[in-house]
Amino acid sequence: MIVAWFKLKYLMTNVTHCPLSSCLYVTIIICMLTELQSLGIRIKTIRNKIGISQEELAFICGFDRTYISLLERGKRNPSYLNLLKLARGLNINVKDLIADV
Repeated sequence: MIVAWFKLKYLMTNVTHCPLSSCLYVTIIICMLTELQSLGIRIKTIRNKIGISQEELAFICGFDRTYISLLERGKRNPSYLNLLKLARGLNINVKDLIADV
């Protein structure tokens, strides 16, 4: 576990120089982070567009405010059920929430 954490930390800080960058696992991790960040930006954009705070969205969805913050920064990977709650809280379809992500 410690070795895996070290490799992940090394990959995150030295992606261009990593000798394992062609590894499928590494590629998936890098793409996943980018997709989570894209989803987070999408959530924040929609939330700001309808004019509610993270705290208000969290209350509507039944989440903690810090969870919304983590989602918007791409630090959490929401489950399908949480995506449904988010979409309902933002008054959109899940399809529209994850569009272009």
